[in-house]
Amino acid sequence: MTKQERLIVSAYTGVLMCDFSEFQIYVEQLLQRPVFTHELAMDDVWKEIKEKSKPAFMALCQDD
Repeated sequence: MTKQERLIVSAYTGVLMCDFSEFQIYVEQLLQRPVFTHELAMDDVWKEIKEKSKPAFMALCQDD
């Protein structure tokens, strides 16, 4: 699995599969705003992360 794939899966599932600092950068790019560590304890933030990472996650799940 590539680093990018681990970032996508981490964002969609909430299970960290990579370095946290790389994950935070990915999430900030995904949400297009700064994300503070304490925000990751908020359900509404995780809902937004999951929603925005879903297209990339589903693309990983497709059979070629």
